[in-house]
Amino acid sequence: MSASSAFSDDKGGSSNVGEPEYGHDPASGGIFSSDYKRHDDLKEMLDSNKDSLKLEAMKRIVAMIARGKNASELFPAVVKNVACKNIEVKKLVYVYLVRYAEEQQDLALLSISTFQRGLKDPNQLIRASALRVLSSIRVTIIVPIMMLAIKEAASDMSPYVRKTAAHAIPKLYSLDPEQKDQLIEVIEKLLADKTTLVAGSVVMAFEEVCPERIDLIHKNYRKLCNLLIDVEEWGQVVIINMLTRYARTQFLNPNINESLLEEGGEKAFYGSEEDEEAKEENTEASTVAKRKPYVMDPDHRLLLRNTKPLLQSRNAAVVMAVAQLYFHLAPKAEVGVIAKALVRLMRSHSEVQYVVLQNVATMTIKRRGMFEPYLKSFYIRSTDPTQIKVLKLEVLTNLANETNISTILREFQTYIKSMDKDFVAATIQAIGRCATNIGEVRDTCLNGLVQLLSNRDELVVAESVVVIKKLLQMQPEQHSEIIKHMAKLTDNIQVPMARASILWLIGEYCEHVPKIAPDVLRKMAKTFTNEEDIVKLQIINLAAKLYLTNSKQTKLLTQYVLNLAKYDQNYDIRDRARFIRQLIVPMDKGGALNKYAKKLFLALKPAPVLESPFKDRDHFQLGSLSHLLNAKAGGYQELPDWPEVAPDPSVRNVEVKDSVIKLLERVTTLTSVPEWTKCSSRDKRKDKKVEKPFYSDSEGESGPTESADSGSDSVSGSESSSSSEDSGSGSETEDSEDDSDSDEEEEEEKKGRKKIVQRKMKTSASESAASEESGNEVKMQQKPKMGNRSKSDEESESESSESESDSEQESESETDVKTKKKVSASNPPSKQTKKTTVEKKEMSLLDLDDFESTTSHQVTPVNNVLSNSLVTDLEGLSLTDTMIPSATIASPSSVKMYELLHRIKGEGLAVEYCFSRQPFSFDKNMLAVQIQFSNNTTSEVKNLHVEEPKLQSGMRMKEFPEIDVLPPSGSATVVMGIDFCDSTQAANFQLCTHTRKFFVSIQPPVGELMTPIFMTENEFKKEQGKLMGMNEITEKLVLGEICQNDHAIVQRVTSAANISRVPCGSDKECRFAGKTVTSGSLVLVTVLTKEEGAAQLTINCEKMVIGTMLVKDILQALTQ
Repeated sequence: MSASSAFSDDKGGSSNVGEPEYGHDPASGGIFSSDYKRHDDLKEMLDSNKDSLKLEAMKRIVAMIARGKNASELFPAVVKNVACKNIEVKKLVYVYLVRYAEEQQDLALLSISTFQRGLKDPNQLIRASALRVLSSIRVTIIVPIMMLAIKEAASDMSPYVRKTAAHAIPKLYSLDPEQKDQLIEVIEKLLADKTTLVAGSVVMAFEEVCPERIDLIHKNYRKLCNLLIDVEEWGQVVIINMLTRYARTQFLNPNINESLLEEGGEKAFYGSEEDEEAKEENTEASTVAKRKPYVMDPDHRLLLRNTKPLLQSRNAAVVMAVAQLYFHLAPKAEVGVIAKALVRLMRSHSEVQYVVLQNVATMTIKRRGMFEPYLKSFYIRSTDPTQIKVLKLEVLTNLANETNISTILREFQTYIKSMDKDFVAATIQAIGRCATNIGEVRDTCLNGLVQLLSNRDELVVAESVVVIKKLLQMQPEQHSEIIKHMAKLTDNIQVPMARASILWLIGEYCEHVPKIAPDVLRKMAKTFTNEEDIVKLQIINLAAKLYLTNSKQTKLLTQYVLNLAKYDQNYDIRDRARFIRQLIVPMDKGGALNKYAKKLFLALKPAPVLESPFKDRDHFQLGSLSHLLNAKAGGYQELPDWPEVAPDPSVRNVEVKDSVIKLLERVTTLTSVPEWTKCSSRDKRKDKKVEKPFYSDSEGESGPTESADSGSDSVSGSESSSSSEDSGSGSETEDSEDDSDSDEEEEEEKKGRKKIVQRKMKTSASESAASEESGNEVKMQQKPKMGNRSKSDEESESESSESESDSEQESESETDVKTKKKVSASNPPSKQTKKTTVEKKEMSLLDLDDFESTTSHQVTPVNNVLSNSLVTDLEGLSLTDTMIPSATIASPSSVKMYELLHRIKGEGLAVEYCFSRQPFSFDKNMLAVQIQFSNNTTSEVKNLHVEEPKLQSGMRMKEFPEIDVLPPSGSATVVMGIDFCDSTQAANFQLCTHTRKFFVSIQPPVGELMTPIFMTENEFKKEQGKLMGMNEITEKLVLGEICQNDHAIVQRVTSAANISRVPCGSDKECRFAGKTVTSGSLVLVTVLTKEEGAAQLTINCEKMVIGTMLVKDILQALTQ
C-alpha cells in the first residue's frame, strides 16, 4: 500500500476523513465519522481522468472487499468505469461488479449494454468477466440476454470463456428452470469440448441441470476418463462422482458372479444326496453361472485404470472420490489399493480425518481385510479430538478378529485411563462389542469390566454396569457371582442408568440370587421417592417379578412400592403402577390376565445385538454429505443399482469423419518407415511394398473412435494393453497384412518344425566339430537370460521366408517369446550370422572362428544326458564324490541351467549353474546352487575357487571347496550355498583359476527362493484367511493350450516355483504351499480353473514383493 500512502500525502491526508481505519484505533473517533464523507477520496479518484488514479482506487476497493468491509456504497462510482479503456482497471471493475451486482441489481441493469459490449472484447479475461457479471444479475427480464450470451460464449475460441459459460449455466437454470431444454443443448456442446479447463465445469453444470440425462455422457465417456488426470482438482471430484453413478447404470457388478459360482459349486457338490427336483434346480443355477461368466467391460476397466493414479493426489477430496469409486465399482480383489491412500489422509487436519474415518468405518464393515495391515494407524493419540477418538475406536472394533483381539484389548486398557470421560465411555462400549462379536474373549472382557466396577470414577463404573448387563444376558447362569457383586453396588452408584441396569439384572435373574434380591428391593423401597424416573420404573418391575417368584417375602414390600408409585408426580409411573397392580393382584371382577403374569414378566428375552452405528450407512454414496449425516441431504442423488443385463456398449463408440481418417492415414504412411526393421531380411523388405490400411480388421470401430476423440486407449481397454505387450513391437500390424495366405504359411511352418525335431533327435555326442555349433545353440536356448531366437525359429525363417510374423510367432519356443521378438528385428540378414547365437554382448564372427580353430573338444548340451565318454563321466564322479553328498546334486535334465561364464569369455572354461532344490547341508537358510565346470581347452585348469564375494546387506555365501585340477575336456560339479535373504538381488563374486579371475553373478528367480511344505486342506484355508487384504494378489488369466488339465497346471506351477501341491476336494482348484527359505514366510498359491480355459490365480504371501513377482512368473508359465 505504498502507492496509497503516497497519494494520501499528496491530498493532504484526506483519506483519514473518507475511510476510517476500523482495525487500527477504535478510540480515535474515526468510526463515528459522518456517512456523507465516507470514501470521498476514492470517489474523487474514480472520477479522475487519470487511469493511474482509477487503478489505485480500484485496488484499494478490492482490498476492502477482501478484508470483509462493505463497499456497496461505491457501486455508482465504480460502475461508471466499466467502459474504461484501461484493461487493468476494467478487470478490477468486473471483480467488484461480480461481488455486488446481485445486491445492486437496478444500477447494474443500467450498464447492461456495456456488459454486452464486454462480451465482444478481444481480451478473454474481459469477455469472461462480462459474462460472469451478467449471470450474477438475478433479474428474470434479462434471461434471454443471458441465454444468448451463454450460447455465444460456449463457442468462444478461449477455453477460459467456455469454462465461464459452463459456470453461468446453473445460475441461469436456478433463475428460470423453463430454460432447461436450451441449456441442455449448450451442455451437450460443451461436453464435447476436449480441453481440460472446461471438463470439470461442464460436468458440474450437467449435475446441476440434468443429472438424469445419462445419454449425454455416452459419447464423451472415454474422453472424460482420459482427460481426468489433467483436470483441475475440484473438477476431478465432480467428474469422478458423476462417472461413479454412470458406471453403476452401464456396467455389470464385478462381484456378483463370484458368489454365483460359489453357490453353484456347492450345490453341484451336494447334488447327489438331493431329490430330482433339487437336482434340476441345482443344474439350472449352475447353468446360469456357466452361461454368464463375468468379463469386465473394457470401458469399466478404463475408468478404474485412469482413476487409480489420482490416489496420490495432494487434494484429500480427490483421494476420497477415487476411494468411493473403487469401493462401489471395483472387484473385491482390487479395492485394497485405496487403503494406503486413505491411511495417508489420516495425517491431515482433524476435519479431514473426521470425514475419512467416517468412510473408513463404513468400509471396514464389509471389507475388513483391506485395513487390517494398517491397524496401528488407527491407534488413538492423546492429542486427538474426542470425535476423532470415537471414530478410531469404531474402526478398531470393526477390525477386531481372533488374531488381533489381544493387541486391540491391550490398547483399550490404556484408553480407559484417559481423562476424557466421553472417550472412556465409548471405549467400554467398544470392549462390549468386541466381547459380543468374538466369543473367545467374552469371559476376558467380562472380567475386565467387573474390575472396572471398583474404579473411583463413577462414570466409568456406570458405563461398565450398562455393558456388563448386555453381556450377562448371553450367559446368565454362569455369572451369578457377578450379579451378586453388582447388587452390592447399589449403595454407591448414583448414575440413574447404571442403577436401573442393576435393578433390571436382579429382577430378570432373581432366581439365581434368591436371597439378595428381596434385600435390594427393601433398600430401594426406602429411597423410592428420591430416585429418578428411570430407576423408579425398574423398582416397580423388580417388585412385580419378586412378587411372582417369592411372594412370601416380598408381598408387603410390593404393595408398599405400588402405593408409593400410585401417587407419584410422573403419570408414566402412576400408569405403570396401576397396570401392574391389576395384573399381579387382581380385583374380584377382573383378573383374566393374572394367570399369564409370569409369562409376561419372566419371558425369555433375546440377548441384545451390539451393532456398529455404521452398519447400514453404505446405502449412501461414500464421501457424500448424506453419508456423513446419515440422512438424505438436499440435492443428493441415489447411487443406482447394478443392471442385471449389461446395456449396449456400442453407445460409447464415436464415429470419425472421413477427413480425419484420411489425415491419420497420411500420418501413418509418413511414420511407417521404421516398420522396415521388423523384416528379418532385405529381400523380404523389397517384397513387402503393399500398402496396409491404417486400421486392421481386428481393431474394429474402436480404433478410429479413440484416436480421433482424444487420443485415448482403444475400446478394448485393458485388453488392448495386454495384447500389445504379448504381441511385441509391430506384430499386430504385420499379422493383419496377409490374412489370405496365413493357412498355407502355417502348413509350411508345421513341416519345417517336423524337420527341426528330426534333426535334434539325430544329434549325438560323437558328431564332429561341425555339429558343435548346433549343440551350442541348443545349450544357449536354455539360458533364460539370453535374448536370442531359437534355432528352429531361424531355420523356419529360411524355409518359409514369405510368412514373416505369423510363422515367426508359431515357431518360437514358448518360454522366450517376448525376448526373441525383440532380437528378431536386430538380427543381420546373412546366412552366416544365422549359425551364430545372439548374446547379451555381441561378438564378432572372427573371434568365434579363431577360437574354434584352437578347440576341438565338444561341449555337451544340457538336454543330452549322456556325456562324451564313460571316462569323462567317471572323472566327474570322482571329483564330486569327495566334495558333496550325492543327494544334493540334481540331474541336469530335471532343472533349468543358467550360464555363469561363457566358454569364450572364460577362455575355454565354461561354467553353468542351477538351483538343485535340495536342502543345503551346512545351513538350512541357504539355497543350494549346483555349479558345473567344463574345461574345453587342451590344457589343465587349476585351483578353481571363489574370491571377493560382493553381497548385499544380510546376504551370506558358503563357498564350494577349491578344485585342484580340471583336466582337458573334463567336467566337475560342485555345490555352494547362498542366503539371498528372500530377495532376487544378485550375488556377485570372482571365479578364480591359477591364471585368471572372472567377475560373475548369480541371480535367483523368485520361485527358487522358497521351499515346499506339506499342509492339509484345512490348514491351507486357515493360513489363507490370515493372509488377506494387501497380502493377497489375484489375477485373471486364460490358460495356454498345453495347460488344459490339472497335471499340466501342476507341472507348470512347480517348475516356476519350488512349492508342493496341497490336497484339495475340488477338481477345479489346484493349491500349492511353500515358505521362503530365509524368513519362513508362507507362500500359498491357488489356481481356480473356469470354463473356456479361463482361470484365476491367487497368491497369499506375507512378503508382498515376493508375491507380486511370483504372480508374473506363474502367469507366464500358465499362459504359454
